[in-house]
Amino acid sequence: MSRLKFHVKKGDDVEVVSGNHRGAAGKILQVLPKKKQVLIEGVRIIKKTVRKSQDHPNGAIINREGPIHISNVRIVEKKPAKRTKKAKAD
Repeated sequence: MSRLKFHVKKGDDVEVVSGNHRGAAGKILQVLPKKKQVLIEGVRIIKKTVRKSQDHPNGAIINREGPIHISNVRIVEKKPAKRTKKAKAD
């Protein structure tokens, strides 16, 4: 019953800090805990061939996100709104 805990979760905004996709950023679509990997929206797009089916009668080549190791990503902090000085009323 040991549950793996990670520093990121589904829906977090993250940035890739190492590897071929360094500098890319996006939202986490899925966490794969057994493989210690994540799928990030718009990062590491791979082409996958699909067999003939009702959805694709002639077969197809589809684009989808590939997994990235969880140690290669970090959470992007949302910057708080800038505070401005209030004018002092006399």
